[in-house]
Amino acid sequence: MPPVPTVDKSNSDMASVEYSAYRTELSHHRTGLSDHRTDLSEYRTDLSMHRTDLSTERTEMSMRRTGMSFQRTRLSAERTLMSVIRTSLSLIGFGFTIYQVFAKLVDVPGVKLGSEAPRNFGVSLVALGIAMLVLGIVYHVNYMKELRAERSAMTGDGLIHGESRYPLSFTLLTALALLVLGLLAIVSMVFGIAPFG
Repeated sequence: MPPVPTVDKSNSDMASVEYSAYRTELSHHRTGLSDHRTDLSEYRTDLSMHRTDLSTERTEMSMRRTGMSFQRTRLSAERTLMSVIRTSLSLIGFGFTIYQVFAKLVDVPGVKLGSEAPRNFGVSLVALGIAMLVLGIVYHVNYMKELRAERSAMTGDGLIHGESRYPLSFTLLTALALLVLGLLAIVSMVFGIAPFG
């Protein structure tokens, strides 16, 4: 800011000229400040646009992370079904093995074992394995339906990207195949017919 001039007030014409020159200097100073304010405003606008770009990038990354979390959740459900398959397979296999081993011991002389005991115990274990597998499959199918519906709703609302699709669940196909094998095993044990009789 320009300093205030020391004016000799005895000469009014000269004082008027000096004050006028001072006003002109103040006006130039104000113009400079205004230009500076305009520059700051443009800089702020640039920063704001940069922040908007960063915010858009962050939103995009967040949408992708959320989309990937659906895939991780789906894989977690697959692992849960795999655990059910392992346990059911153990029960079905152990039950069928008990039945086969003890069914042969009934014919060995000196072994006192009821003829129905091995079959009943083996059938119980196989039935338990089948029941556990059926419950696991029903839970898995219901959970996946809910997860797909939630994902579709979020994709429809534009909250996530739905570019990747959910592939066919090979774990579910394996569980269904094991269920068929378990049913065939229990039919074979109860009625003594093929394929395992």
